[in-house]
Amino acid sequence: MAEVSSAFCTSFLPKFPKLPVLPNIHGFAASSRASHRLTRCSISAEPMPSGTSSSTIPWGCEIESLESAFALQRWLSESGLPPQKMDIRRVDVGERGLVALKSIRKGEKLLFVPPSLVITADSEWTNTEAGYVMRSNSVPDWPLLATYLISEASLRDSSRWSIYISALPRQPYSLLYWTRAELDMYLVASQIRMRAIERVSDVTGVYTDLRARIFSKHPTVFPEEVFNLETFKWSFGILFSRLVRLSAMDGKVALVPWADMLNHNSEVETFLDYDKSSRGIVFSTDRVYQSGEQVFISYGKKSNGELLLSYGFVPKEGTNPNDSVELSLSLEKNDKCYNEKVDALRKHGLSTPQQFPLQITGWSLEMMAYAYLVVSSSDMRQRFDEMAACAAGKTKSRMGINYPELEEQTLQFILDCCESSISKYSKFLEGGSPLDPITANVQEANRRLLLKQLAVALCTSERRILFRAQYILRRRLRDIRSGELRALTIFNGFRKLFK
Repeated sequence: MAEVSSAFCTSFLPKFPKLPVLPNIHGFAASSRASHRLTRCSISAEPMPSGTSSSTIPWGCEIESLESAFALQRWLSESGLPPQKMDIRRVDVGERGLVALKSIRKGEKLLFVPPSLVITADSEWTNTEAGYVMRSNSVPDWPLLATYLISEASLRDSSRWSIYISALPRQPYSLLYWTRAELDMYLVASQIRMRAIERVSDVTGVYTDLRARIFSKHPTVFPEEVFNLETFKWSFGILFSRLVRLSAMDGKVALVPWADMLNHNSEVETFLDYDKSSRGIVFSTDRVYQSGEQVFISYGKKSNGELLLSYGFVPKEGTNPNDSVELSLSLEKNDKCYNEKVDALRKHGLSTPQQFPLQITGWSLEMMAYAYLVVSSSDMRQRFDEMAACAAGKTKSRMGINYPELEEQTLQFILDCCESSISKYSKFLEGGSPLDPITANVQEANRRLLLKQLAVALCTSERRILFRAQYILRRRLRDIRSGELRALTIFNGFRKLFK
């Protein structure tokens, strides 16, 4: 298993791609390692266009490196990190992780990383000229921090953060490093494929705008051999997987060395934040840990797809209570009211097709409202706006909206969408996907094998949710139809009686 990073809570980071941006600079965003057995691999940092040549980032370490982690621990201790009740060890979950040195009580505060050892947008630049240029152009936190990481990494031992950067993975885990051909081949059935493509496009757009607006005007400060798309993909990969938002520090986003060695457990509900009394970054345990036991933290309530997208791992099937699959619903183009329905959706920020999360426990009121709109006829056009508003989550009622006369048709529509999606997953999982390109390169062949293992793990977990929804929908439709049949039988019985 490999170590990944820690964007610990969904409230810490805004959803991709809604981050503050420079004028005319594309948006990008944040998007977690599990305590259950999981599937993970090391991904080479390849560009999205098809091809097999990989780029090598000249800094960082192999993900399993304990030597770099020990060096980081020594440097942090010498730089003001208080004595710890945890130590870095090789672990079953995450390869590197923090293990209890002694018994730890429930509710005990741990870490106490001082702000002086935290990287934020306010951190001092070793290359002061680069920092001045970026700040004078009012670059927002995310692209600023991405550029800061590259600048400090390129200075090696001259940077205060050289030991921390040496302990960062050379190739962060993320779909950011899959080629477009690999996404199309292995994730053709999953909606996470489009989110990965959008993420790469957004990161590329941010870099392109920074180069055009700032870097090209200061070529000696930002030389292209250092500040290029590959190094930006590396720095964004680090941010996607390690940046946290500290609510007690006015929502400031930060990289917290040492804390980012903590692995994820889906059953843990504890997060990082700044503790004003101790003046350090801490978290409070929500359970007891015995000496030698790995200590975990939560990266937030994320689906398996979201975990693969940003962190490069997939928990074992059935172990993630927050797992979900995106189900795509769309209007029928031959619908006589197609244009009216599209207008209603656009008014409330929705589109066709539109994706909705489907969980093992069922589906949302928003999905049901969207499906109502899809199947509704022209005599219900006065309800189109109400349906679209509910589909966008703009209704105050917790019960949503209900149209009993449309329920059977609506459930059948959702069932059809589920079964269409299931067929795509089954085609991939049961060997209907295109054969992997033949390669004589052993490293490349191993890489593709690992990518396929990740894809199989994700698609298996997502298809499991779809199968469950299929079962529920079929049962409800059967009950509706059997109820209608009983009612019709009783009605016909009365008719005969009166005759």
